[in-house]
Amino acid sequence: MPRSVNAVASRKRRKKILKAARGYFGARSKVYTVAKNAVDKAMQYSYRDRRNKKRTFRRLWITRINAATRMHDMNYSSFMHGLKKAEIDLNRKVLADMAMNHPEVFTAIVNKVK
Repeated sequence: MPRSVNAVASRKRRKKILKAARGYFGARSKVYTVAKNAVDKAMQYSYRDRRNKKRTFRRLWITRINAATRMHDMNYSSFMHGLKKAEIDLNRKVLADMAMNHPEVFTAIVNKVK
């Protein structure tokens, strides 16, 4: 009986990896075994960094809010505590956007919190 290897599925699997490795430098985009390692590593980085992106943006928002509140003689932690006490439910993303693009609205919020 002839040996069956299912070349169609094997080729499809290899083409999928090589397509994902397009744009990589040198053998990483040409040689299957090297491309497979490169793509696996890239997938690990992308998985990790999707989570790290959330942390990074939160840090950026906190920095922006802190800078804006210090212009009004207040610090970040007392501002956030005042927001909770005043029952103002705005997240850090919205607060940072207001601090950057709508300073008059942010000033009104700070005054309400004080």
